[in-house]
Amino acid sequence: MPTVKSLEDLQRIRAEALKKREIKSAPGSITIVVGMGTPGIAAGARETLKEILGVIEEKRLENITVRQTGNIGMDSWEPIVQVLMADAAPVTYGKVTPFMARQIMDQHVLGGKIVSGYVVPA
Repeated sequence: MPTVKSLEDLQRIRAEALKKREIKSAPGSITIVVGMGTPGIAAGARETLKEILGVIEEKRLENITVRQTGNIGMDSWEPIVQVLMADAAPVTYGKVTPFMARQIMDQHVLGGKIVSGYVVPA
């Protein structure tokens, strides 16, 4: 938790929080869904979600919606990240670490190439 020492600190923290909230609710042509049920959170989904939001903020990406969902039903694959792009079948990634999330963002979301090594088998 950041330390608040002045009104400017508080305003900066508030602005950052609102920006992250906007990213999660903005409509976009790409949707990223992160499983945030109890098994997902226990497996590290919060850190994975933070990394995805960090990449979006860092690279100033637009037209991307990030959503959270409950348990997807594949507990052994948690944390789960689904990437839904217009005119393409949804892709489900399993056991996604923050490092893997960054690779998925760079290669799949930005580059259009599915990271096949991380895909949950159908």
